[in-house]
Amino acid sequence: MKITFLGTGTSQGIPFIGCDCPVCTSANKKDTRLRCAVWIETANASIVIDSGPDFRYQMLRANVRKLDAIIFTHGHKDHIAGLDDIRPYNFFEKKPVEVYATAETQETLKREFSYIFSLPTYPGIPQIEMNTINPDEPFTINGLTITPIKMLHYKLEVLGFRIGPFTYITDANYIAPEEIEKIKGSKAITLNALRHEPHISHYTLSEAIEVATDIAAEDTYFTHISHQLGLHDVVESGLPEGMHLAYDGLVLEF
Repeated sequence: MKITFLGTGTSQGIPFIGCDCPVCTSANKKDTRLRCAVWIETANASIVIDSGPDFRYQMLRANVRKLDAIIFTHGHKDHIAGLDDIRPYNFFEKKPVEVYATAETQETLKREFSYIFSLPTYPGIPQIEMNTINPDEPFTINGLTITPIKMLHYKLEVLGFRIGPFTYITDANYIAPEEIEKIKGSKAITLNALRHEPHISHYTLSEAIEVATDIAAEDTYFTHISHQLGLHDVVESGLPEGMHLAYDGLVLEF
């Protein structure tokens, strides 16, 4: 299994529009972050978690030639806005793209992309096949078993996903102990770490380190990072052993 980080930035990305801070003006490519998404490849599956506003460019940059499915963590705009750009995959593969989402996230998709679901259909609209995630049950895509992890993003229930040795978590500020148990045993985890200062709906770096220490994976990669966290190399140098800042283009292989 190969994991490619397509984006590791928060909802406004880095650089932040109009900002001249050291992070936003950094020449280090690791300080430039698109909105959060990952690409999961196996011998039988090509899956993306979330399709935010940068989806088209992310697919081009990573050269994603085949897409079997998109899995959604939740319905916020920075995680769903690029859904329309699946159309080339419809064209080349001559079939709908499978979409996996909870019933609540599906309602958001139907509201935000009403033309996809309206009848009569319009020529050239995205073709999707909707699949409902039960947050309490694993599901399978092309032989790949995926276990939902329930979390809170302030008061909104969102999902992370465990896929074999890898667990992907973003947009959380609380994970219940019973959900933490589902993560334990992962070889590597991804966990959101927005900034140093407290936030109403995201883990701070220190909070994320505390959660990661409890889970005790071999490696932890922090994501959903804002320019307020600081320069990549500076923050990375101060992290505990086995903990890292993820960056756009990072590849993990299992």
